[in-house]
Amino acid sequence: MKKGAGRARRPDLDTLMSVNADGSRNAIHPADCSGKFQSRKHGLWYVLIAFYLAMPWVEIGGKPAILIDIQQRHFYLLGQTFNAQDFWLAFFFISGLGFTLFVVAALWGRLWCGYACPQTVFLEGVFRRIERAIEGNAASRTKLDGAPMSLPKALRRGLKLLVFFAISLLITNSLLGYFMPVREVCAAMQHSPGEHLTAFVFVAVLSLIVFVNFTWFREQTCIVVCPYGRLQGALYDPDTMIVGYDERRGEPRGPAGTEGAGDCIDCFRCVSVCPTGIDIRNGTQMECVGCANCIDACDDVMTKLGKDTGLVRYDSQRGFETGKRKFFRPRVFVYAFLFLLGCFVFARSVSRRAPFEANVIRPPGAAFTIEDGRVRNLVQLHVVNKLPVRAKFTVRGATEGGEVTIAQSVIVIESLQDQRIPVIVDVPTDAFRAGAVVTFDVTATGDDDDDDDDDESEPVSVQAKAPLLGPSTRRR
Repeated sequence: MKKGAGRARRPDLDTLMSVNADGSRNAIHPADCSGKFQSRKHGLWYVLIAFYLAMPWVEIGGKPAILIDIQQRHFYLLGQTFNAQDFWLAFFFISGLGFTLFVVAALWGRLWCGYACPQTVFLEGVFRRIERAIEGNAASRTKLDGAPMSLPKALRRGLKLLVFFAISLLITNSLLGYFMPVREVCAAMQHSPGEHLTAFVFVAVLSLIVFVNFTWFREQTCIVVCPYGRLQGALYDPDTMIVGYDERRGEPRGPAGTEGAGDCIDCFRCVSVCPTGIDIRNGTQMECVGCANCIDACDDVMTKLGKDTGLVRYDSQRGFETGKRKFFRPRVFVYAFLFLLGCFVFARSVSRRAPFEANVIRPPGAAFTIEDGRVRNLVQLHVVNKLPVRAKFTVRGATEGGEVTIAQSVIVIESLQDQRIPVIVDVPTDAFRAGAVVTFDVTATGDDDDDDDDDESEPVSVQAKAPLLGPSTRRR
């Protein structure tokens, strides 16, 4: 199960099993187990991995289903298009994700960690399965760790590391496909790294990090790096669902058939399958990721002994102590209210989001000029098409007592592109008043390179205003 000094140790609450007394690393090799929770996890992992690898290739309406193009500041999400001005919506996504994780932790413990966290999905669902195929079961891997370097050991380790690095490259290049069109990623892989230096550095550095993480660092990411596990103590309450040991039923421990002993025969099976090397019988611990390996392992032992399963199970602290657990409690209603409120605000924000932007900006130079008894303002109308398709924009301008001259009253802009239209606003000097404004009505319709109205979508209008500057005003 573990190498070196780790064989003689038993897990406790004061030390990490992944660290030896002298500070050296103690490699943890969890034993194989099977059961209902393993089947559920593996099925979910296959779905999550397939989703991760496939989504960069999926298109909706001719656009990537998910793409965060930072360089171009274009973002695509399930058929919707966004630009940099929509970045404020990311607040709802990030805060909503964090809030959801907190709610899941408070209600169901580390369900996310054990079933859906990328660290668990790839480590347990990919890398350790490959390791088992190449180096054998836990006992064989432990023996190989302690064996002196030899040709068979070098070949096994070399093959494993080679496969691990290839998978790390696949994971990283797939991740790049969420930030760069995937076909461009494939094209970049066939050219010199210097032609796409930023992408190459991203892949090289992240591949190395992924490789070291899943080859050597492993459970330390959950224990040392990830802050989520350290928050569990603040998020749990007596009714939070956790993986635990029924001490009332299991104690005192003793070999099968021992008179007066509990159901726990101290077989150590729950420890041997734990990916972080803890003993669940010592109580709730920060290192526990809620993977349920110990549940399936213990249930298997109980079944062989002809005893009821569930000595180690999902339950709450109150459930282990009294046999009862409350799900509906004040914090559940608070969480539900806050979650629904957040969903409502987000949905309303998205529904009120303009499909394009029209802003009035002033070019460099004089704020205004006076010519032939007229106050002249030079401005630019900046139109940004946030629609997922090319659109035709019709611009109309007006100001009280003056004349608005638009360089182009009809323009066509590609999806997520923009254009600036020069505009001249003339107002007679005697009619100019402080507080005067110019108003633009911009109407967008889908464009199909012709004037057939049947091919155009429903018109959408946006209004833009800007103050006019003149002899009785100051530019601020």
